[in-house]
Amino acid sequence: MLSIRPISDLRNHFSEVEKEVSGKNKPIIFTMNGRASMVTMSFDKFSKMAHLDYIERALDEADAYAKSHAENLTHKDVFSKINAKVNG
Repeated sequence: MLSIRPISDLRNHFSEVEKEVSGKNKPIIFTMNGRASMVTMSFDKFSKMAHLDYIERALDEADAYAKSHAENLTHKDVFSKINAKVNG
């Protein structure tokens, strides 16, 4: 379940907020004047999200490259080329 708190809790109850973010490993949405203002999450959660975003962008880039180039390689071809480079 989402945790939604007023932005003043960040100032007035920082240690409690930090424990909630770290302990539950879930983001907290802060509101100002009844509207969502910002999100706070643990560094571990952020790091995992950033890594997944990086992977998704890399896969999108690979798909775009494959569409624009006629050459298609098999799994065996790819790893043969990699092994040749690694092993000299």
